[in-house]
Amino acid sequence: MTDQPETAAHYRPSRRRPARPRVRPISYRQACAYISAHHQQVERPQGHTFSLGLTNHAGNLIGVAMVGRPDARHHDDGLTAEVTRLATGGPRNACSVLLAAAWRVARRMGYQRMITYTSTDRPAAGLRAAGWKVVTETPPARGRNRLSRHPAPRSTGDTTRTHWQVTTEDWRTRTEAAGRVPRRARDGQDSR
Repeated sequence: MTDQPETAAHYRPSRRRPARPRVRPISYRQACAYISAHHQQVERPQGHTFSLGLTNHAGNLIGVAMVGRPDARHHDDGLTAEVTRLATGGPRNACSVLLAAAWRVARRMGYQRMITYTSTDRPAAGLRAAGWKVVTETPPARGRNRLSRHPAPRSTGDTTRTHWQVTTEDWRTRTEAAGRVPRRARDGQDSR
């Protein structure tokens, strides 16, 4: 026997927290390889501006976010980025961690708005947790507009999509100011 008093600390197992997942930049090839290995229903995008990966404590990739220029031309104003692919296979909050990190990086690069689209049947808790807001519900895509073209298979299919965005304060004040100015005056024409 020892002369030391017995305390509860001697009997407690270690309560060390497991290491948190880390966000790190990854290459286009690494992001595409993860997407093709874990999400076969989604094809890889044509290009990207940057990609982020989420790694566990062992350094294994457990999630990917790819950010690029917006697909829709009317959103491609030079100040808007789009999350083109988001794929995770890890913890519950992996989506919100990747979305928040992508928005931080995009803001530092000078972007004032970031958008993405989700199927209406997909859960959107990660987007809400990262501070994103619903803009509109987009109807299903009709395919190509000419009969001579063969419709290419789309990853989104014929589903209704939800359009999400997150913006800076500069973007909100700019769009509010543009909304108050009459259209003719904004285009440089006389408003008489």
